[in-house]
Amino acid sequence: MDKEQIIALLSEVHDPEIPVLSIADLGILRQVEISNEVIHIQITPTYSGCPAMETIQEDIRKVLARQGYQKVEIEQTLFPAWTTDWMSESGIRKLQDYGIAAPAPGCFRQGEDQPECCPHCHSKNIALISRFGSTACKALYRCLDCQEPFDYFKCH
Repeated sequence: MDKEQIIALLSEVHDPEIPVLSIADLGILRQVEISNEVIHIQITPTYSGCPAMETIQEDIRKVLARQGYQKVEIEQTLFPAWTTDWMSESGIRKLQDYGIAAPAPGCFRQGEDQPECCPHCHSKNIALISRFGSTACKALYRCLDCQEPFDYFKCH
């Protein structure tokens, strides 16, 4: 049982709300340790009470069970709180390609929580429609040039 193998398997687990992102891309996979043939996994939700966490835990167990790993402990930790800074560069690109505006690195520390541009046409002429989009971790915007609505993955 190799830690790197386990991490590679976990890259197959995707966020059910944003299926183009793995839990590694999203940065919620915090730690993998192996002790006495038990795989210990630590994950951090993007928001406390995130409804996707139960599904993610089930998916982690399924992916590992398919490879014969039955002894799995999953700990959900809220500290330190998840931040968009934990998202991988690949994950940010995948979000943009999927049509969701990604937060800029360090945006939370800088106090700037709005998308740079429309993920469809890249115009900076955008307007906030609602602080809450399709999920609590997203806000809804509209591009004033191409007129397309789009989600923005909120910075935190």
